[in-house]
Amino acid sequence: MSYIGTPPSNAFTSLLKQDFSTSATTGYTLDHAVNNANDIALFINFVRQEPTAGYAASGTTLTLTSATASSDDMYCVYLGQALQTVNPANASVGSSQLSPIAITGQTAEATIATDDTILIHDTSASALRKMTRANFVSGIGGTNTPAFLAYLGSSQSIGTSQTKVNMNSEVYDTDGKYDTSSYRFTPTIAGKYFVFVQYRIEAPGTNDSQVIKLFENGGEVVKGEFNSATNRDHTVQLSTVRVLDDNDYLEVYSYNSNTKTLNPGQGNTFWGAYKIIE
Repeated sequence: MSYIGTPPSNAFTSLLKQDFSTSATTGYTLDHAVNNANDIALFINFVRQEPTAGYAASGTTLTLTSATASSDDMYCVYLGQALQTVNPANASVGSSQLSPIAITGQTAEATIATDDTILIHDTSASALRKMTRANFVSGIGGTNTPAFLAYLGSSQSIGTSQTKVNMNSEVYDTDGKYDTSSYRFTPTIAGKYFVFVQYRIEAPGTNDSQVIKLFENGGEVVKGEFNSATNRDHTVQLSTVRVLDDNDYLEVYSYNSNTKTLNPGQGNTFWGAYKIIE
């Protein structure tokens, strides 16, 4: 059948009901505030009472014209209080229809398990989806890999000519991107990388110069230099951030104004790098 205006609802509306424990009195308290007697339908012994003539109501105060007995059955139906209404149409509820209490009114959770779920909006499907905490966290920020730390396994002599430092022992290499034969780091993943280098050289002469260089794709990009003032072992350090493409590679070179020996060991001569989370 055709009709004009809003389509009729195909669901029911349930109204709130309140049962009273009766006694020999005319005064009762309503669970919900009302404006006047017409906002409720009052039944005593299953007979509906006439508003204003049989009772008065204002706020939460219900006053009967005649006192009830303790054996009476009395209840009221709130005509303006809906317990459940028609379900809203799909996609019709927005932020203006939601109260903050939908979140703030929930029980606080101190710890989050990996299989706990959160609600997200899937833009590709234009729909709400649930996601576990483990999956959600794994998609945030990425990781600090590839990453490696390598060191000089045995002493190496460094002279006046530029020489690659043979750091052939690994502490870790998360993705197998460091080559202990070519002493080359090739991350294969584009991004920003923090690079650090240190070498410790046996007692150079006074005013000797020790130089450490970082090479990228076969060319020098960063240099660190130290001029010794005493004839004691010295440490030279270098650190930088490099923006690398997936096919770039890094190496470490060194030279000294006089031939000297680099001290081996993880705490003496080492270098490493890791991808910066973006």
